[in-house]
Amino acid sequence: QLQLVESGGDLVQPGGSLRLSCAASGFTSEYNGIAWFRQAPGKEREGVSCISRSDGSTYVKDFASGRFTISRDNAKNTVYLQMRSLKVEDTGVYYCAATVSACGRTLWWEPQPYGTWGQGTRVTVSS
Repeated sequence: QLQLVESGGDLVQPGGSLRLSCAASGFTSEYNGIAWFRQAPGKEREGVSCISRSDGSTYVKDFASGRFTISRDNAKNTVYLQMRSLKVEDTGVYYCAATVSACGRTLWWEPQPYGTWGQGTRVTVSS
C-alpha cells in the first residue's frame, strides 16, 4: 500500500516562501503522477500542480504559475512544492495525492483520478 506524508507547512508573511515535501513510502512503484492540492477554509479542494514520474512532465494551475514550482527526487521518493511570493489567498491545507496515470493523461487538477492522499500540511500566509 502506498502512503504519502506531507510536511513543510508553516505560518509565513505575505511575499515569503515555503517548500512543501511529499514523501512516498510503501508500494511506490504503483504511482506515476503526484499532485499537490489545496483547500482553503470554506472552499473546495483545488489542484495546484502535478509531476509525472514516467517522464518528469509538470503542470501548474494559472494562479500558481511563476510562483510555485513542483519537483521530485526519485531516489528519495519525494515530491516538493516550492512556493514563492506567497499571498494571503494561498492560505489553506495542502495535500499531495498519487495517481497511476501520468499527469498529462488525466484530469490532474481534479481529485477523482487520485487513489492515495496524504493527511495534509497547513500553510498560513498572514502578516
